[in-house]
Amino acid sequence: MSRFPSSSTMALYSGLAAVAFALAGQPAQAHGLAYGGIGSGFLHPLAGLDHLLLLIGVGAASAAMSSTLLVWALAGAVAGGVFGAMGGSLPFGELLAALAITAVAGSILWAETKGYGSRLSLWGGLVAAAVAVHAMLHGLEAPSDQTSLSWWLGALAGSVLVSGTTLLVLRRLPRSVTTRLAQVLAIGGGLVAFAPLALLLR
Repeated sequence: MSRFPSSSTMALYSGLAAVAFALAGQPAQAHGLAYGGIGSGFLHPLAGLDHLLLLIGVGAASAAMSSTLLVWALAGAVAGGVFGAMGGSLPFGELLAALAITAVAGSILWAETKGYGSRLSLWGGLVAAAVAVHAMLHGLEAPSDQTSLSWWLGALAGSVLVSGTTLLVLRRLPRSVTTRLAQVLAIGGGLVAFAPLALLLR
């Protein structure tokens, strides 16, 4: 019997370490007015842990169920981004954005146990709604000057890179890795959602 961990176990440990490092190294929600062009836009979705975890979750859901979920995510991004850029917002938007991570992770776990079958449109709608909430926050922050278009293109490129890479990597690993990652994301979403409350109660 080998004394070395399997590749799937190593991948899981690496993912957990990355999440732990991110939790320790950056704020849970890095939202504020955004400036700059394509480079700033590219980095913006990665600057807040809530956005980063959601992008990973979308990639994981696409790997677990269907790559068409990326199309649903894109639709949600466009709708939410336009809504936010026009000044639209939702009550408790930050909280909803964090809980969206748990919702997407929960859909993966549900599909693993119950199968997704005809529910693909349901999961697609959930992914689109989750991404729309995050894109709304981006829309509220996005620059409204001449750099706006390049900023949005950069944000789209950064988002596609994270979700697409997650999809491709998980497709090459045992399915159990996706399940474990979904468990981590479900907990991580809850922590990000309620961490500010815990800080207020300290």
